[in-house]
Amino acid sequence: MNKVTNQIPFLRTSREFPEDLKQLTVELTKSYIDTSLVVNDRTIGIFSTNRPSINGEKWFLKQNKKQQGLRQVYKFTSFADIPIGFKIKTISEFTRCWGVYTNSSKTAWFGINFGTSVLVAGQVFFYIDTDASPNTDLIKFVQNGTQPAISEGKIILEWVSET
Repeated sequence: MNKVTNQIPFLRTSREFPEDLKQLTVELTKSYIDTSLVVNDRTIGIFSTNRPSINGEKWFLKQNKKQQGLRQVYKFTSFADIPIGFKIKTISEFTRCWGVYTNSSKTAWFGINFGTSVLVAGQVFFYIDTDASPNTDLIKFVQNGTQPAISEGKIILEWVSET
């Protein structure tokens, strides 16, 4: 196997700085660039509810060109439809979608599965409906009423976007 894509970011732990001011300036600039490249090559732990945030993932799905990952959180207090705020045709594709909710007394948490419109007793699923609205696609829940009553929950969507 050659030409592996995922090289581990490495930042050396020591560096000798020259005493000459001109050379020191060059070395400090290199040091800053090295540090910023390594720091930026990681998954970013920002989960925003008001607008998408860059999650730090780099995808190479189309013609080996870099695309970036985005994430947004959708909070809810019932299993009513949730507008996602855009049409899916404006993004490349979803990469991860998941959710959780808690019961009315907040004594237990439950997972919400992505990707089916079929009822399963006691389970909650969600999918994204692309035909529901002309302006935005919707998160739609599939549940049959045998699951615990909901107090609050979150759906997290991650997708790939052109950079």
